[in-house]
Amino acid sequence: MKKFLKSFGFAIEGVLEFFLYERNARIQLAVAIIAIILGAVFKISQSEWLMIIFSIVLVLSLEMINSAIEKLCDMVTKDFHPGIKRIKDTAAGAVLVSAVFSLIAGLIIFIPKIYQFLTPGK
Repeated sequence: MKKFLKSFGFAIEGVLEFFLYERNARIQLAVAIIAIILGAVFKISQSEWLMIIFSIVLVLSLEMINSAIEKLCDMVTKDFHPGIKRIKDTAAGAVLVSAVFSLIAGLIIFIPKIYQFLTPGK
C-alpha cells in the first residue's frame, strides 16, 4: 500500500508540473473550463456530459504523453534528427486528432443550444 501511495504521489506531481510548466496545458485547461461552464449554463444531458468529459480527458491525456515524449526526445539530443522529428510530429498529431474530435463533439452539442438561446420561441 505504501508503494502504491508513493506512486500516486508521483503521478499527482506529474499532473501539477504539467499544468504549471506547459503552456498548451493551460490553454487546454481554459478551453475545458469554458466547455464545463457552457455545459452547466445550457444544462446538457448526461450523455452530453460524458462526451464533454471524455473529450477533455482525451485531449489532456494525449497532451501529457506528447509533452513527455518531447522531453524524452530532447534528452536524447538537442540536434536535429529526422527520426526524432517524426516521433515528435506523430505525438503532436495525436493531440491534434483528439482536439479536432473534441471540437466537433463540442460543436454538435453546443451549436443547437446556442441557436435555441439566440432564437427564443422557435
